[in-house]
Amino acid sequence: MSAGRASEGAGCITWWGFSPARDLLRTGPVRLEGEVNVLLVGSGDPRHILKTIAGVQNEESLHVWVIENSMEEVARQLLLLYLALMPQESMGNNEKTEVFLEVFGNSEIRSQTEETLRHAASQLSVSVTETLETPTHSCLNTTFLKFKERDELARIFKLWIQPQSSASSSECPAPIIMSKAWDYRVRQHLGTRYNAKRGCFDWDLSMKLHEKGCGVINKQQYVRWRERGLAFEMREGVYQITNPSLLSSRVFSQKGDKVAVRGYWGDIVSSPYLSFGIETDDKSLLKTQNGQHVKTAQDVSFANVQALFWSLSSRRGCTTTSQSDTEAEKPSPQTDRKSVTINDLMHLNGISVTFLPMGSLHKLPEKQKYSHFFNTIYFSASCVHQLGPTIRQIAAPDAVLVVELAKYILDLSKEQEAGFAKKVVSIALQAEFEPWQDGKRDDVHAVFIPQKK
Repeated sequence: MSAGRASEGAGCITWWGFSPARDLLRTGPVRLEGEVNVLLVGSGDPRHILKTIAGVQNEESLHVWVIENSMEEVARQLLLLYLALMPQESMGNNEKTEVFLEVFGNSEIRSQTEETLRHAASQLSVSVTETLETPTHSCLNTTFLKFKERDELARIFKLWIQPQSSASSSECPAPIIMSKAWDYRVRQHLGTRYNAKRGCFDWDLSMKLHEKGCGVINKQQYVRWRERGLAFEMREGVYQITNPSLLSSRVFSQKGDKVAVRGYWGDIVSSPYLSFGIETDDKSLLKTQNGQHVKTAQDVSFANVQALFWSLSSRRGCTTTSQSDTEAEKPSPQTDRKSVTINDLMHLNGISVTFLPMGSLHKLPEKQKYSHFFNTIYFSASCVHQLGPTIRQIAAPDAVLVVELAKYILDLSKEQEAGFAKKVVSIALQAEFEPWQDGKRDDVHAVFIPQKK
């Protein structure tokens, strides 16, 4: 067994981001108002979308444009948005929050969650393949994707719809046993330290995440996630069905040939708690007693996501009869969630989410439609190399550029983390953006504004 591959911890596909959710309308010199266009490059999950929608006022409109690195990431973004938009009549807010987090951060899920996921995948597959010009839902717009990308999405959804226990065929490969796929990654990452993995997990938590201000991440929950990939266990139940939305293919070279291997290739070190579980507006959730946090990152994630879902409900386009939160929490017996279609999802006033083709970033400046179009542009840490001089052509005159830094990519040393932050500044300056100095140091995101000419 080798000494391990430290660089493998973050994985090669972004299932969740390496930074907390941000309201991108409030990230910059002034809060953006009116009709706002936001471009997300490689965000990996819908945390910024949901957080930004929650901050939009009723008379304002928000158009989010998303570019991802793979169709697997697009498929998962669509799935998570679908779950977020499920109407209360078919799934109460508590249960919706639990199901969302389960699909978001668990390698294995419960049987009833798998049923919900498969139904969502079947609806999304129909939407992607049958919608050519007019989107079925304004927040699930795939009409800008290429035909081959839509075919790829349909193929991915078909894999999700196939029951995990079914026999393999030429169309649907043999089911992946997630526990084995996860353990393979842990062994690959730790190498000779595998037999002392508990000590490695404890070190990463106490000496890295806690030192970086993530004290709310509970040791028991973090170790459980590092060992099995279960971040959110909120109900008594059996979590043993592979979460298909966390599977993807990775190409390896074998004896000169390229071989695609299907498995779990995402983050196994930093954790899904970062997206919704380490920051909150409700400071009571971050209280400590005798130096220990009273609540956990799972508690904070649940409270934050539930609050975001209440915000979505308040923007519903259709009028609903007045009812108390308690009544709204009980799904109507007449509404079977298996009969929910894309059209039954909540329609949000003034909100749209559009997915653009992979690799389309460098082509946007060539199109008149996108000339000085985007008010906010966001790059994930894994996509900052795509930030070039032509970005100024698609940025509005008063645009804000937000770049995710490497603070929570734990396999990097402090020197590498600092070097990455310097590199981000250098790339931004070459693209004619300058750092925005507001007196507050943010080591999670770097914020820039266009250079004055």
